[in-house]
Amino acid sequence: MVSREQKRAALLHEKLQLLRSITNSHALNKTSIIIDASKYIRDLKQKVERLNQDMAAAQTSTHQNPLPMVKVETLEKGFLVNVVSAKSCPGLLVSILEVFEEMGLTVMEARVSCTDTFRFQAVGGENEEDGESIIDAQAVKLAVGQAIKNWSQQSTDDDDDHDDDQQ
Repeated sequence: MVSREQKRAALLHEKLQLLRSITNSHALNKTSIIIDASKYIRDLKQKVERLNQDMAAAQTSTHQNPLPMVKVETLEKGFLVNVVSAKSCPGLLVSILEVFEEMGLTVMEARVSCTDTFRFQAVGGENEEDGESIIDAQAVKLAVGQAIKNWSQQSTDDDDDHDDDQQ
């Protein structure tokens, strides 16, 4: 018969292993698993804070500048690209993905929301045939920014054409 203490110890061990897997910890002892989990939580809090700042900046910038905000971070292999707008941007996703293709970037992971607002977050990496990285984050940001400007001009022209049709 298994005692209550053994059941409790087994349950605690199971929970620690779950915590270890969720936080991608490679630690073996309880203390290290908990330390890794606290670091993981701290990193998540920082990401949430950055996203909140990005959203606040995007909302502020849309009142002054109707174009979506672009942020590019360099990762170990590739880039994290964030594009945020407080309004829906029909056709913008296609323009951004065309830039990725033109630059030789592969989308490895992406999240997109295009309903009431526009939010694009993607991890892109270079097609490394020769193993050398020649694209930097600033080049990606400039290219995506130019795609947004081109899209904005095109959508403004389309709106003008549509207005002319209705007259």
